[in-house]
Amino acid sequence: MRNASGNGFDSSDSFAVSGAAEGAARLHDIPPSITPSHGDDSHLLSRIASPADVKALAPDELAELCREIRATLLAYGHQHGGHIGSNLGMVEATVALHRVFDSPRDRIVFDVSHQSYVHKMLTGRAGAYMDPNRFGEVTGFTNPDESEHDQFVLGHTGTSISLACGLAKTRDMEGPGSGIGNVVAVIGDGSLSSGVAFEGLNNAAEQGGNLIIVFNDNEMSIAGDFGGMYGPLARLRASGGTAQPNLFNAFGLDYRYVEAGNDVSALVAAFEEVRDIDHPVVVHIHTLKGAGYDGEETHADRQTASASPVSFDSPTGVHPTDNVNHSEPWHSDHCNLSDHEPHEGQCEASHWQNPDAAIGKPDDPRKHYGKMAMAALEPRFAAEPGLVVISPATPGSNGITHEFRERAGAHYVDTGITESHAVAYAAGIARAGGTPVVATTASFFQRAYDQFFQEMSLNRSRVTVLDFLGGLSGSDNTHSGAYDVTMFSNIPGVTMLVPTSARDYLADLAWATAPAGSADAPAGPAVIRVPGEAILAAERDATLLPVTGGQIADRPQSASLPASASSASGGISAATVRGTVSVTAQHAGARHMLDWRVNQTGSQVAIIGLGNAYPLAEQTAAALSDDYGITATVIDPRQCTSLDSDVLESLRDGHQQVITLEDGQLEGGWGEKVTAYYANHHVSDGSRNPRVLNFGAAKEFTDRVSLGELNERYGLTVEQVTEAITRCF
Repeated sequence: MRNASGNGFDSSDSFAVSGAAEGAARLHDIPPSITPSHGDDSHLLSRIASPADVKALAPDELAELCREIRATLLAYGHQHGGHIGSNLGMVEATVALHRVFDSPRDRIVFDVSHQSYVHKMLTGRAGAYMDPNRFGEVTGFTNPDESEHDQFVLGHTGTSISLACGLAKTRDMEGPGSGIGNVVAVIGDGSLSSGVAFEGLNNAAEQGGNLIIVFNDNEMSIAGDFGGMYGPLARLRASGGTAQPNLFNAFGLDYRYVEAGNDVSALVAAFEEVRDIDHPVVVHIHTLKGAGYDGEETHADRQTASASPVSFDSPTGVHPTDNVNHSEPWHSDHCNLSDHEPHEGQCEASHWQNPDAAIGKPDDPRKHYGKMAMAALEPRFAAEPGLVVISPATPGSNGITHEFRERAGAHYVDTGITESHAVAYAAGIARAGGTPVVATTASFFQRAYDQFFQEMSLNRSRVTVLDFLGGLSGSDNTHSGAYDVTMFSNIPGVTMLVPTSARDYLADLAWATAPAGSADAPAGPAVIRVPGEAILAAERDATLLPVTGGQIADRPQSASLPASASSASGGISAATVRGTVSVTAQHAGARHMLDWRVNQTGSQVAIIGLGNAYPLAEQTAAALSDDYGITATVIDPRQCTSLDSDVLESLRDGHQQVITLEDGQLEGGWGEKVTAYYANHHVSDGSRNPRVLNFGAAKEFTDRVSLGELNERYGLTVEQVTEAITRCF
């Protein structure tokens, strides 16, 4: 369902293929003779500059167009990666939509819009999928800045019906002058499980008027389908659309069923039947996710990646497959991770495909730290029946592997793409005395903001949140994690922990999930910001932490730094702040979990690096020492919920500057709180009021800007921070 750097899930998705398979695992290339080349008139796709060109094709050319599109998608996936599986299943439907409807007068709204690659090809952007030099021209989601045929910037799920209702409402109120014809909402690939989708269905039935809802039923979500509605949907498929109960009829909506969802002629006929309809209608199409991937082999034992070129003895390149209706619990076969070994049908791996160049790469931070958390929780299941891991979809992307889910059994719940429900559900578990852990991506958690406030925080529910992909990244503008600190750290009653090592991460997890009634357990919810690339890189290469080399105390015994602790040079006594006794987080009180850690004592400058920005703090301190002879104090705050006033007060002696570094939105974020502290606690002795410099991200949306470029833009480099510090002297 979600984002990409360039086109797809997100820039941090894992490259999880074993190194041993690297040589053999190159996905089969599409022969150049059948891969359309931009400007090559011998191929139909090269001649498609707008939907009008689709309409101009002869009926018997539509299947050939679908075949070329499928070949292009497969080649693009090998070279670039992206949400290839869902788009392969939507080839025929998208061609049929543009054959029948008149975009942009007829408004087509793609839910999530990660199913929109084919739509982009047919609306003047095919070259961005055929020419490797142009792969970066388009985002993985619809965007009106790219084309008048794209209605909204969309990267999250479930909203297409609501958006379509709004378009149709204005059309009906303004009449012919609105310039809007048919309104079509395309939803599916698990999106229907979102609560907002049901709110849209409810409104559509009440509103009336022309509204066409195309439900792409590929029998999959990101992982398997979960929820009570999927049984009735299966019976609808089995009965050719006649079974009851029919949930769409139950809402008062008209309903049509198309079994042949990968037959372009059947879809054209179905869409022509509902074009210009005068009331809301659901067109339920049964498609094959990943249609065109190799569907012939048994994949559970496969050691190599598995997308093969389109079979050109097939009308559209769709292979026969029995990879549907699995009896095993997760409704998708044993492909372990979401970006590994994609193939047709019920295949979790086809949600997101990494390019061939990624084969053999180590796990990214999401999978690395996600697997680590699950490995820490799993041994506790037998003794803690109330310990439950909850994933609102995207399990494999966050290291919640297929094998873990199998072993966890009832201790793992996939709620589908339902972040709001997942958080409220967790609050219910906590109220009953259980220990819920909710894990998903920072930008997805935005969808549950009210539940974080009400059900979780206002009720002081013992919920643990694993916040993946928080911080700056090169992702698209709908999937940035730069806003998570401003969100979570400002909710009353929430403790947001920001670990800078695997050791601290596991200690935070153990403390946050300590069973109810345990000594020193937190009194309310805890959010753990899962470490990102900067932390993982430093753990793999200790030279990226030049001050400590990663060798730091487990936690301070006390972060209280009275003035008497200052050295003659104005620095802080390390013995005062660095503990030497290793303790487990289960037995450490909240006061210890919220203490800041001073990893180097110094004078003149104190550098406080939050989370993923902490390695930059050490690197800047090393540069100050090497180039200017300044020994800076280096501090890891470990959390962003509260300020350690004892540490801040102790810095008054001997420190002219306090530097805060954070890889998130600066305005409303964490560093400004340090600035406000000194401004609001001004002392009469001016020499004891250090100047504070804050470094962080601007309040803006960024779209596929590389992390390196963002760091340069926001001054989050050793050179820029050092220059700012020395300029002040």
